Amino acid sequence: MVDTKTDNDYILKVTDLNVVLQNQTIIDNISFEVKRGTSLAIIGPNGAGKTVLLKTLFNLIPYTGKIEWSDNLKIGYVPQALTAQGIPISVREFLSLKNRSKANDALESVGLDSKSILDKLLGVLSGGQLRRVLIAWAIIDKPDILLLDEPTAGVDIDSEEAIYEMLKRFTNANHITLILISHNIHIVREFSDYILALNKCIIFFGKSQEIMNPELQRKIYGEAHICIYEPVVSI
Repeated sequence: MVDTKTDNDYILKVTDLNVVLQNQTIIDNISFEVKRGTSLAIIGPNGAGKTVLLKTLFNLIPYTGKIEWSDNLKIGYVPQALTAQGIPISVREFLSLKNRSKANDALESVGLDSKSILDKLLGVLSGGQLRRVLIAWAIIDKPDILLLDEPTAGVDIDSEEAIYEMLKRFTNANHITLILISHNIHIVREFSDYILALNKCIIFFGKSQEIMNPELQRKIYGEAHICIYEPVVSI
């Protein structure tokens, strides 16, 4: 069940969450909490259930267990993959679908020159520009929490770091809670407070600096793993 009774310190509490799709267990009895104003990175190998978890938090996928959000939240979301080729819509028109008056500010917040990009078609943007426009769409109304599924997919290394730097500045300045999926453990260490290592079950849940521990990386990305089934201690 989805609830909205989380206490003021926590924006999200997940308890005993299970997802089974086509008779396959995708999420196996996970529990975790997200403190308001912090950033959480979800990591794990391909097929670990990371994207399924984000979609489940939106109540888009059937599940058992309990998901509790704080009351009256505004949530921003950027999906992993979105192809804009052939879409006959400009950046201005795209952002205006949500909030025309704040389009310029949103673009400036993600490091784009609104004057030079507003009238470009989405389909002609570079990978980095498109990802920034999608993030602008997600933050245009200053959400309480921002969920990002591989926010730098398809961009080069320099653009990736610049996007994360921008996200860190923006979320800190506006006290926005951030949940993101990333494969880059160096980015995770640098730009998130906590990590949730997932491989159907929770392998690790704690401070991001610990991701550099070789033994922890082996547990996360190795073939064998041990699930944490006991309740997760608040962090």
